[in-house]
Amino acid sequence: MLFTSQYEHSIDAKHRLAIPSDIRNRWRVESEGTAWFAVPWPGGLIRLYPERAFEARAASGELTLTPDEDEAELQATLFGLSARIEMDSAGRIRLPEEMLTLVGLGTEVVLVGAGDRLEIRDRSQWGKTRGDRLAQLPELMARISARKGHKPPTA
Repeated sequence: MLFTSQYEHSIDAKHRLAIPSDIRNRWRVESEGTAWFAVPWPGGLIRLYPERAFEARAASGELTLTPDEDEAELQATLFGLSARIEMDSAGRIRLPEEMLTLVGLGTEVVLVGAGDRLEIRDRSQWGKTRGDRLAQLPELMARISARKGHKPPTA
């Protein structure tokens, strides 16, 4: 499933967040799974992956019984802090309180489509940085293209 756009929402007192109806209407259990994986991320956000997408990404890495120290630390942090979250009948997910505290999210958030995932971000912070993000887009694309050994796209 491809996630685009942005949706302003609130996290309620029970730490529930409504998944937008247009996303729920496109959700297919066969391809997406029955749940989301919430992954706390640096910069004060939570990444939400459909169950099947998260499992596919996890399986694509080189899993070994003898990871080096960095790999072991990454796996313990990434998987240890992540949570599998079911949607309720109203299309809401309940975010773990400790995850919200860890990343510093309050109740006023924006869900941002980011390709294969959604990102839960602070609404005020997102509003303040949108223009800067857009202005920096050509430079960001050039850096990514250079890392991948491609010719940068032209406008």
